[in-house]
Amino acid sequence: MQRPTEFVREQVTAVRESVATAAQSAAAGASTGASTVASSVPAVGSQVGEFIRTQRSAAQVSLRELARSAGVSNPYLSQVERGLRKPSAEILAQIARGLKISAETLYEQAGILDRRSGSAGTVAAIRADEALSERHKAVLLELYETYAREHAASAAREQATTPHPTPDPQEETA
Repeated sequence: MQRPTEFVREQVTAVRESVATAAQSAAAGASTGASTVASSVPAVGSQVGEFIRTQRSAAQVSLRELARSAGVSNPYLSQVERGLRKPSAEILAQIARGLKISAETLYEQAGILDRRSGSAGTVAAIRADEALSERHKAVLLELYETYAREHAASAAREQATTPHPTPDPQEETA
């Protein structure tokens, strides 16, 4: 079983490789006048930025307070929220720490991680529980996802092994 830290490390490495490839494509596109890579950045950036703004408002934290607790500049955080900047995984982790939410949540919003399977309500409840540390939340989410995946697999096996009645050809013609 892969540890959450190893998983995140692998995901960050994959994202860095993707960013490097995208940067090379953007550089090539810029020389030909194409801007397809650049035009896709604001859409993702604005999605994560809007999510950060919503979480900050829900926590009743000012932009300045969040910037200070996350260790980023006030103007930079403002640009992230407005979708003008796409933060790195490290900056997202700092912002998540400042918001007291899981970094994984921001990684999902930014498209760095795939969304976890399972009931959105259960996942949200685990993430919102203030009595749990980030480590406990990660472990619980991993256990829950494993259970949900195994349950779905056993239900599929059960359905595959349940005999389906074959229609009687005489009944169809009657």
